[in-house]
Amino acid sequence: MKKQKKESGYVIPTSLRAEMALPRMSKSAKTAELKLDPARIRHGPRTSMPGTVNKLIPSARPNQREKAQIAIDGADHEDRDFRIENSLADEHGDEVKLKKGAHVEVTVKSEESEP
Repeated sequence: MKKQKKESGYVIPTSLRAEMALPRMSKSAKTAELKLDPARIRHGPRTSMPGTVNKLIPSARPNQREKAQIAIDGADHEDRDFRIENSLADEHGDEVKLKKGAHVEVTVKSEESEP
């Protein structure tokens, strides 16, 4: 009588097979590789807050740009307004300007300093 092979009840998941196919690396080499990956670059601490454009300030001189005053919604401080140049670029690189009453998302971030 011939013996029949039994199927194993243990199946290796596809994701694990793909990982097993990669060359073996030490943990420090993997960490160094992740630090060099541009998709994983850390951008430091940041926060985003909603705001509203409450005033457009015309330029005093022709060579200066118009400014937009933005009020941060829900800020507890009296000095919650700040001004930026009203000359921005959209995702295609075209110049756009803010309008009075426009709702904006203000992101404040800190650059990490290298030791």
